[in-house]
Formats: sequence, C-alpha cells, structure tokens
Amino acid sequence: MWRIWRLYDPLRAMVVQGIFLFGLAAMIHLILLSTSTYNWFDGPKARATLSQNAAMPAAATAPSK
Repeated sequence: MWRIWRLYDPLRAMVVQGIFLFGLAAMIHLILLSTSTYNWFDGPKARATLSQNAAMPAAATAPSK
C-alpha cells in the first residue's frame, strides 16, 4: 500500500476525493429536489392537491327535541 502513496500525493488525493464527493452529493440532492415525490421544500404537488380540493361532506346535525 505504501508504494501507491509514493505515486500519488496524499493531500492532493484527499482534496480531489472531497471535491468529487461534494459534487456527487449536490447532484443527488438536486435530482431529488426535481421530483415531485422527494421534494422536501414543496412537498408532493400533483397527488395531494387533487385530494385537498375535494368537496366537503354534508355536516351532520343533532336531532332536535
């Protein structure tokens, strides 16, 4: 293993790995935010709005005495 680190600078390898992992995490988060199911800012858009706009059932009244 020590021969591999003679070929590559450890600091530069860790910086490149950190940049790559940050870019990968940002890309995954942006892909999830672009979907309607996994968007945690706006929530589910199409399916929830249809059920929320449904008509309310008639109110039940108590029998009078």
